[in-house]
Amino acid sequence: MALAARAEEFGYSRYWLAEHHNTTGLAGTAPEVLAARVASATSTIRVGAGGVMLSHYSPLKVAEAFRVLHALFPGRIDLGVGRTPGADGTTTTALQSGPEPFADEHFPQRVTDLVAYLRGGPEEGHQHSGVRAMPRSPGGPDVWLLGSSSYSAGLAAALGLSFCFAHFITPAYGPLVLDRYRRAFTPAPEGAGPRAAVAISAICAATDAEAEHLASSQAVWRLGGEDDRGPVPVPDEAAATLRTLDAVTRSRVAQGRERVVIGGPDRVRDQITALATAFGVDEVLVVTVVHDPAARQRSYELLAEAFGLK
Repeated sequence: MALAARAEEFGYSRYWLAEHHNTTGLAGTAPEVLAARVASATSTIRVGAGGVMLSHYSPLKVAEAFRVLHALFPGRIDLGVGRTPGADGTTTTALQSGPEPFADEHFPQRVTDLVAYLRGGPEEGHQHSGVRAMPRSPGGPDVWLLGSSSYSAGLAAALGLSFCFAHFITPAYGPLVLDRYRRAFTPAPEGAGPRAAVAISAICAATDAEAEHLASSQAVWRLGGEDDRGPVPVPDEAAATLRTLDAVTRSRVAQGRERVVIGGPDRVRDQITALATAFGVDEVLVVTVVHDPAARQRSYELLAEAFGLK
Protein backbone atom coordinates (compact mmCIF):
# COMPACT_ATOMS: atom_id res chain seq x y z
CA MET A 1 0.00 0.00 0.00
CA ALA A 2 2.85 2.38 0.83
CA LEU A 3 4.50 1.60 -2.50
CA ALA A 4 1.26 2.22 -4.41
CA ALA A 5 0.86 5.67 -2.88
CA ARG A 6 4.48 6.52 -3.64
CA ALA A 7 4.24 5.15 -7.19
CA GLU A 8 1.42 7.59 -7.86
CA GLU A 9 3.55 10.43 -6.47
CA PHE A 10 6.51 9.30 -8.58
CA GLY A 11 4.41 9.63 -11.77
CA TYR A 12 3.78 6.01 -12.72
CA SER A 13 0.64 5.41 -14.78
CA ARG A 14 -0.29 1.86 -13.67
CA TYR A 15 -0.02 -0.32 -10.59
CA TRP A 16 -0.68 -3.99 -11.25
CA LEU A 17 -1.04 -6.82 -8.74
CA ALA A 18 -0.18 -10.43 -9.55
CA GLU A 19 -1.87 -13.67 -8.55
CA HIS A 20 0.11 -16.44 -6.80
CA HIS A 21 -0.98 -19.17 -4.43
CA ASN A 22 0.53 -21.20 -1.58
CA THR A 23 3.80 -19.24 -1.63
CA THR A 24 4.95 -17.69 1.63
CA GLY A 25 7.09 -15.08 -0.12
CA LEU A 26 4.19 -13.69 -2.20
CA ALA A 27 1.07 -12.13 -0.69
CA GLY A 28 -1.09 -11.60 -3.78
CA THR A 29 -3.61 -14.45 -3.77
CA ALA A 30 -6.56 -12.17 -4.65
CA PRO A 31 -5.56 -9.32 -6.97
CA GLU A 32 -9.14 -8.10 -7.36
CA VAL A 33 -9.33 -7.48 -3.60
CA LEU A 34 -5.95 -5.77 -3.50
CA ALA A 35 -6.89 -3.66 -6.53
CA ALA A 36 -9.93 -2.32 -4.68
CA ARG A 37 -7.78 -1.40 -1.69
CA VAL A 38 -5.08 0.25 -3.79
CA ALA A 39 -7.57 2.19 -5.92
CA SER A 40 -9.34 3.47 -2.81
CA ALA A 41 -6.06 4.81 -1.42
CA THR A 42 -4.97 6.54 -4.65
CA SER A 43 -6.65 8.98 -7.01
CA THR A 44 -5.08 9.02 -10.49
CA ILE A 45 -2.98 5.93 -11.13
CA ARG A 46 -4.61 3.04 -13.02
CA VAL A 47 -4.91 -0.09 -10.89
CA GLY A 48 -5.51 -3.67 -11.84
CA ALA A 49 -4.56 -7.30 -12.04
CA GLY A 50 -1.41 -8.40 -13.70
CA GLY A 51 -3.06 -10.77 -13.80
CA VAL A 52 -6.04 -12.94 -12.98
CA MET A 53 -5.30 -16.61 -13.76
CA LEU A 54 -8.48 -17.33 -15.70
CA SER A 55 -8.00 -21.11 -15.76
CA HIS A 56 -9.19 -21.19 -12.12
CA TYR A 57 -12.37 -19.14 -12.43
CA SER A 58 -15.70 -18.62 -14.13
CA PRO A 59 -15.40 -15.89 -16.80
CA LEU A 60 -18.68 -14.42 -15.58
CA LYS A 61 -17.45 -14.13 -11.99
CA VAL A 62 -14.24 -12.40 -13.08
CA ALA A 63 -16.24 -10.05 -15.30
CA GLU A 64 -18.56 -9.21 -12.40
CA ALA A 65 -15.67 -8.49 -10.03
CA PHE A 66 -14.04 -6.11 -12.50
CA ARG A 67 -17.29 -4.44 -13.51
CA VAL A 68 -17.78 -3.67 -9.81
CA LEU A 69 -14.26 -2.25 -9.64
CA HIS A 70 -14.89 -0.19 -12.78
CA ALA A 71 -18.14 1.18 -11.34
CA LEU A 72 -16.33 2.18 -8.15
CA PHE A 73 -13.28 3.63 -9.93
CA PRO A 74 -14.34 4.48 -13.51
CA GLY A 75 -11.54 4.90 -16.01
CA ARG A 76 -8.89 3.53 -13.65
CA ILE A 77 -9.23 -0.28 -13.73
CA ASP A 78 -7.13 -2.73 -15.76
CA LEU A 79 -7.83 -6.45 -16.11
CA GLY A 80 -4.79 -8.46 -17.11
CA VAL A 81 -5.52 -12.13 -17.84
CA GLY A 82 -3.01 -14.97 -17.64
CA ARG A 83 -3.10 -18.63 -18.66
CA THR A 84 -0.60 -20.21 -16.26
CA PRO A 85 -1.87 -21.39 -12.86
CA GLY A 86 0.43 -19.31 -10.65
CA ALA A 87 0.65 -22.28 -8.30
CA ASP A 88 2.08 -25.76 -7.85
CA GLY A 89 0.14 -28.79 -9.07
CA THR A 90 -1.54 -29.69 -5.80
CA THR A 91 -2.63 -26.11 -5.17
CA THR A 92 -3.91 -25.83 -8.73
CA THR A 93 -6.10 -28.86 -8.13
CA ALA A 94 -7.38 -27.36 -4.87
CA LEU A 95 -8.35 -24.16 -6.71
CA GLN A 96 -10.53 -25.94 -9.25
CA SER A 97 -14.29 -25.64 -8.83
CA GLY A 98 -14.92 -28.98 -10.55
CA PRO A 99 -13.36 -32.44 -10.62
CA GLU A 100 -11.17 -31.74 -13.66
CA PRO A 101 -8.80 -28.82 -14.35
CA PHE A 102 -9.52 -26.64 -17.37
CA ALA A 103 -7.32 -27.68 -20.27
CA ASP A 104 -5.36 -25.19 -22.36
CA GLU A 105 -7.64 -25.77 -25.35
CA HIS A 106 -10.50 -24.20 -23.38
CA PHE A 107 -8.60 -21.01 -22.61
CA PRO A 108 -9.45 -19.12 -25.85
CA GLN A 109 -13.18 -19.68 -25.30
CA ARG A 110 -12.91 -18.59 -21.68
CA VAL A 111 -11.20 -15.35 -22.70
CA THR A 112 -13.80 -14.82 -25.43
CA ASP A 113 -16.60 -15.31 -22.90
CA LEU A 114 -14.93 -12.98 -20.40
CA VAL A 115 -14.66 -10.19 -22.97
CA ALA A 116 -18.27 -10.77 -24.05
CA TYR A 117 -19.54 -10.45 -20.47
CA LEU A 118 -17.56 -7.25 -20.01
CA ARG A 119 -18.99 -5.77 -23.22
CA GLY A 120 -22.68 -6.58 -22.85
CA GLY A 121 -23.06 -10.34 -22.77
CA PRO A 122 -22.64 -13.37 -25.07
CA GLU A 123 -24.19 -13.29 -28.51
CA GLU A 124 -27.45 -14.97 -29.46
CA GLY A 125 -26.96 -18.71 -29.70
CA HIS A 126 -24.40 -18.90 -26.91
CA GLN A 127 -25.48 -21.25 -24.12
CA HIS A 128 -25.43 -18.31 -21.71
CA SER A 129 -26.99 -15.75 -24.03
CA GLY A 130 -28.91 -13.15 -22.04
CA VAL A 131 -26.56 -13.29 -19.04
CA ARG A 132 -24.84 -9.98 -18.33
CA ALA A 133 -22.14 -8.99 -15.88
CA MET A 134 -23.47 -6.42 -13.46
CA PRO A 135 -23.40 -3.60 -12.64
CA ARG A 136 -23.85 -1.92 -16.02
CA SER A 137 -22.11 1.42 -16.31
CA PRO A 138 -20.49 3.31 -19.19
CA GLY A 139 -17.23 1.86 -20.44
CA GLY A 140 -15.43 -0.96 -18.69
CA PRO A 141 -12.07 -2.18 -17.45
CA ASP A 142 -9.14 -2.14 -19.84
CA VAL A 143 -8.44 -5.77 -20.83
CA TRP A 144 -4.92 -7.10 -21.45
CA LEU A 145 -3.70 -10.60 -22.21
CA LEU A 146 -0.43 -11.46 -20.50
CA GLY A 147 2.08 -14.01 -21.72
CA SER A 148 5.67 -15.09 -22.25
CA SER A 149 5.20 -16.95 -25.55
CA SER A 150 3.43 -16.68 -28.88
CA TYR A 151 0.32 -18.50 -27.58
CA SER A 152 -1.27 -15.61 -25.68
CA ALA A 153 0.10 -13.10 -28.18
CA GLY A 154 -1.72 -14.90 -30.99
CA LEU A 155 -4.92 -15.05 -28.99
CA ALA A 156 -4.68 -11.33 -28.14
CA ALA A 157 -4.20 -10.55 -31.83
CA ALA A 158 -7.17 -12.70 -32.86
CA LEU A 159 -9.47 -11.08 -30.26
CA GLY A 160 -8.23 -7.52 -30.79
CA LEU A 161 -6.88 -7.20 -27.23
CA SER A 162 -3.86 -5.44 -25.77
CA PHE A 163 -0.89 -7.68 -24.99
CA CYS A 164 1.87 -7.51 -22.38
CA PHE A 165 4.96 -9.70 -22.87
CA ALA A 166 6.69 -11.05 -19.73
CA HIS A 167 10.37 -10.45 -20.47
CA PHE A 168 11.12 -11.19 -16.82
CA ILE A 169 10.00 -14.78 -17.47
CA THR A 170 11.27 -15.32 -21.02
CA PRO A 171 13.97 -12.86 -22.08
CA ALA A 172 14.45 -14.43 -25.53
CA TYR A 173 12.30 -14.04 -28.66
CA GLY A 174 10.10 -11.29 -27.20
CA PRO A 175 10.52 -8.80 -30.08
CA LEU A 176 9.62 -11.55 -32.55
CA VAL A 177 6.50 -12.45 -30.56
CA LEU A 178 5.34 -8.82 -30.49
CA ASP A 179 6.05 -8.38 -34.19
CA ARG A 180 3.82 -11.36 -34.96
CA TYR A 181 1.15 -10.00 -32.61
CA ARG A 182 1.03 -6.70 -34.50
CA ARG A 183 0.99 -8.33 -37.93
CA ALA A 184 -1.79 -10.77 -36.97
CA PHE A 185 -3.90 -8.22 -35.08
CA THR A 186 -7.61 -8.15 -35.90
CA PRO A 187 -9.38 -5.05 -34.54
CA ALA A 188 -12.25 -5.59 -32.16
CA PRO A 189 -15.64 -3.96 -32.93
CA GLU A 190 -14.49 -0.88 -31.02
CA GLY A 191 -11.80 -0.45 -33.69
CA ALA A 192 -8.71 0.03 -31.48
CA GLY A 193 -5.38 -0.95 -32.99
CA PRO A 194 -2.71 -3.19 -31.49
CA ARG A 195 -1.28 -2.06 -28.16
CA ALA A 196 1.68 -3.81 -26.59
CA ALA A 197 3.80 -3.44 -23.48
CA VAL A 198 6.72 -5.36 -22.01
CA ALA A 199 7.15 -6.33 -18.35
CA ILE A 200 10.74 -6.17 -17.12
CA SER A 201 12.42 -7.12 -13.85
CA ALA A 202 14.68 -4.27 -12.74
CA ILE A 203 16.69 -3.33 -9.67
CA CYS A 204 17.95 0.23 -9.48
CA ALA A 205 20.14 1.75 -6.76
CA ALA A 206 22.37 4.81 -6.38
CA THR A 207 25.35 2.96 -7.89
CA ASP A 208 25.88 -0.08 -10.09
CA ALA A 209 27.71 -1.85 -7.26
CA GLU A 210 24.89 -1.28 -4.77
CA ALA A 211 22.33 -2.55 -7.28
CA GLU A 212 24.36 -5.70 -7.94
CA HIS A 213 24.59 -6.32 -4.18
CA LEU A 214 20.81 -5.96 -3.81
CA ALA A 215 20.27 -8.26 -6.78
CA SER A 216 22.02 -11.16 -5.03
CA SER A 217 18.88 -11.52 -2.87
CA GLN A 218 16.64 -12.10 -5.87
CA ALA A 219 19.13 -14.50 -7.45
CA VAL A 220 19.05 -16.79 -4.42
CA TRP A 221 15.31 -16.39 -3.86
CA ARG A 222 14.49 -17.50 -7.40
CA LEU A 223 16.42 -20.75 -6.97
CA GLY A 224 13.46 -22.08 -5.00
CA GLY A 225 10.35 -23.34 -6.72
CA GLU A 226 7.24 -21.18 -6.65
CA ASP A 227 5.70 -23.37 -3.95
CA ASP A 228 8.63 -23.04 -1.54
CA ARG A 229 9.83 -19.44 -1.90
CA GLY A 230 9.95 -17.83 1.51
CA PRO A 231 11.01 -14.29 2.37
CA VAL A 232 13.66 -12.70 0.15
CA PRO A 233 17.03 -13.13 1.92
CA VAL A 234 19.16 -10.15 2.94
CA PRO A 235 21.98 -9.38 0.47
CA ASP A 236 24.91 -10.37 2.72
CA GLU A 237 23.41 -13.79 3.37
CA ALA A 238 22.50 -14.19 -0.30
CA ALA A 239 26.01 -13.25 -1.45
CA ALA A 240 27.46 -15.83 0.94
CA THR A 241 25.11 -18.46 -0.44
CA LEU A 242 26.07 -17.64 -4.02
CA ARG A 243 29.74 -18.27 -3.22
CA THR A 244 28.95 -21.84 -2.14
CA LEU A 245 26.94 -22.94 -5.17
CA ASP A 246 28.01 -25.79 -7.42
CA ALA A 247 28.68 -25.25 -11.12
CA VAL A 248 25.22 -26.32 -12.27
CA THR A 249 23.43 -24.00 -9.87
CA ARG A 250 25.77 -21.13 -10.75
CA SER A 251 24.76 -21.67 -14.36
CA ARG A 252 21.09 -21.37 -13.35
CA VAL A 253 21.88 -18.12 -11.56
CA ALA A 254 23.65 -16.79 -14.66
CA GLN A 255 20.65 -17.65 -16.82
CA GLY A 256 18.35 -15.90 -14.37
CA ARG A 257 20.58 -12.83 -14.49
CA GLU A 258 19.60 -12.38 -18.15
CA ARG A 259 16.01 -11.69 -17.03
CA VAL A 260 16.90 -8.72 -14.81
CA VAL A 261 18.09 -5.19 -15.54
CA ILE A 262 20.45 -4.19 -12.73
CA GLY A 263 22.41 -1.00 -12.09
CA GLY A 264 22.49 2.66 -11.22
CA PRO A 265 19.95 5.06 -12.77
CA ASP A 266 21.86 5.72 -16.00
CA ARG A 267 22.64 2.08 -16.71
CA VAL A 268 19.10 0.92 -15.99
CA ARG A 269 17.52 3.74 -18.00
CA ASP A 270 19.71 2.93 -21.01
CA GLN A 271 19.01 -0.80 -20.83
CA ILE A 272 15.26 -0.39 -20.42
CA THR A 273 15.19 2.14 -23.26
CA ALA A 274 17.07 -0.31 -25.48
CA LEU A 275 14.61 -3.08 -24.60
CA ALA A 276 11.62 -0.84 -25.29
CA THR A 277 13.11 0.03 -28.68
CA ALA A 278 13.77 -3.63 -29.49
CA PHE A 279 10.20 -4.56 -28.55
CA GLY A 280 8.74 -1.53 -30.32
CA VAL A 281 6.73 -0.43 -27.28
CA ASP A 282 6.24 2.90 -25.58
CA GLU A 283 5.11 1.43 -22.27
CA VAL A 284 7.15 -0.72 -19.89
CA LEU A 285 6.02 -2.38 -16.68
CA VAL A 286 8.67 -2.91 -14.02
CA VAL A 287 8.78 -5.40 -11.16
CA THR A 288 11.45 -5.03 -8.49
CA VAL A 289 12.18 -7.91 -6.12
CA VAL A 290 14.58 -7.03 -3.28
CA HIS A 291 14.82 -7.89 0.40
CA ASP A 292 13.72 -4.57 1.91
CA PRO A 293 10.59 -2.46 1.21
CA ALA A 294 12.61 0.75 1.53
CA ALA A 295 15.15 -0.43 -1.06
CA ARG A 296 12.32 -1.51 -3.32
CA GLN A 297 10.62 1.87 -3.06
CA ARG A 298 13.92 3.63 -3.67
CA SER A 299 14.45 1.57 -6.83
CA TYR A 300 11.13 2.78 -8.26
CA GLU A 301 11.89 6.34 -7.22
CA LEU A 302 15.28 6.33 -8.97
CA LEU A 303 13.69 4.86 -12.09
CA ALA A 304 11.05 7.58 -12.09
CA GLU A 305 13.75 10.24 -11.81
CA ALA A 306 15.86 8.62 -14.54
CA PHE A 307 12.92 8.62 -16.96
CA GLY A 308 11.68 12.07 -15.96
CA LEU A 309 8.35 10.86 -14.57
CA LYS A 310 8.42 13.17 -11.59
